[in-house]
Amino acid sequence: MKDKISMPLIEAMLQYKSEDVYPLHTPGHKGGRGMQRLLRQELGGSVQMDVSLMSELDDIHEPETYIKEAQELAAQTYGSDACFWAVNGTSQAIHAMLLTALNPGEKLLLPRNAHRSVAGGLVLGGIEAVYLQPEYQPEFGIQMQVTVQQIEAALAQDSKIKAVLLTSPNYYGVAADVRAIADCCHAHNAVLLVDEAHGPHLGFSELLPPSALQCGADACAQSTHKILGAMTQCSMLHVQGARLDLQRAADVMSILTTTSPNYLLMASLDAARAQVQVYGKEMAAAAVQAAAKLRSLCAAYSGLRVMETADCGGLQLDTTKVTVNFAAWGYTGVEVGELFREARVAVELVDAYNVLFLVTYADVTTDYDEALARIAAVLDKMQAQKRAPLQLAAAAKVPQTQAVLPLRDVFYRAKKAVPLAQAAGKICGEQVSFYPPGIPVLLPGELVTEEIIAYCRAQKELGLPVSGPAASSLQTIRIIAD
Repeated sequence: MKDKISMPLIEAMLQYKSEDVYPLHTPGHKGGRGMQRLLRQELGGSVQMDVSLMSELDDIHEPETYIKEAQELAAQTYGSDACFWAVNGTSQAIHAMLLTALNPGEKLLLPRNAHRSVAGGLVLGGIEAVYLQPEYQPEFGIQMQVTVQQIEAALAQDSKIKAVLLTSPNYYGVAADVRAIADCCHAHNAVLLVDEAHGPHLGFSELLPPSALQCGADACAQSTHKILGAMTQCSMLHVQGARLDLQRAADVMSILTTTSPNYLLMASLDAARAQVQVYGKEMAAAAVQAAAKLRSLCAAYSGLRVMETADCGGLQLDTTKVTVNFAAWGYTGVEVGELFREARVAVELVDAYNVLFLVTYADVTTDYDEALARIAAVLDKMQAQKRAPLQLAAAAKVPQTQAVLPLRDVFYRAKKAVPLAQAAGKICGEQVSFYPPGIPVLLPGELVTEEIIAYCRAQKELGLPVSGPAASSLQTIRIIAD
């Protein structure tokens, strides 16, 4: 019966709450008794379930009962051999994948548009990166995916590459050819790791791309909180097959996990798994249908371009990610995002020419329909005030970079700040990203060029927020000190 689905950790927490035990233990707010009044009111009864690590509720570092059972249920739901909860988000799960699959000094093949968190894993593991440039979609001005042909050529050329990392689907919903790439990796005795942050709902509908696990990936990191019902920063790491050591994965996850994990966060992972295990197909169908309404709304406006599967060069598209290009109307994505926000609609991402709406199974209420009406009102006003079309310029395409020093070496080197305008020819000492999507423009150890400086200035002029540098204004940048 669907109503009888098990949520082991939540059931244990509710049992503990019902016993009305007086807590002479952490946390210090003692079930909300000492918490600031406004926050306590907003949190309600859930604050009584903010408890500390105790044997009655199991230990994520040594799971034996409720957490163990809940993680096993998650593995069954997704078809993996093991699932590990990540309470520090998919960044933690990505770090764990890298530290499980690779030893210090070994090589990882990955796309240059990998998420900024990957750089942290490279530093932690002393891993050498070999970058591939993903294909570029000029009409929307975004990077897509690397191809199996690129990966085959790289693996054939360098036998020291031990693992390949993909970001699939990417932020815009474009999925790589994971199945073909998995076969290619395994033929070269390399493991395939997938940053599937934006794909925990894949595999539950034939209308969406298949999941990384279904395509043969050895491990994947999923942001359960991004698309499903878990609380923010709650993710999962899945491992399957014999190419990765499950005990090493468990050890690495323990190292990267706080010894005081929040039980409400873990409970939300338990609940999100239960939802998708029972209602996954219905949830995926609801998301696709809700996104279709938004797609149809935007596509009805002449000049607006909505990204479709046909724009993806033969790759599959997660249609619950709705990317709309406003270049023909003369508006940047940043400007459009601000107009929507003024209308009480907050979008997922803006870039030079696009706005990205993230639609999920939760967008089935009258609130969503009202939001669509406000979007339409904004579009009506914009249509009446169209400008000269924007030309897709170099500002949209991330320049290629050249690595001079390994990331880990740079991490421990002395650095100094110099004006960005004077940094050309210097070795970058910090990461520079525009977030979202969080794709590094520069990584520590890469050469700063005039082209990169121009790109960074263009992004700042568009109003895109910078992430990574010590000086968020980007007036200065840290370089390796002579």
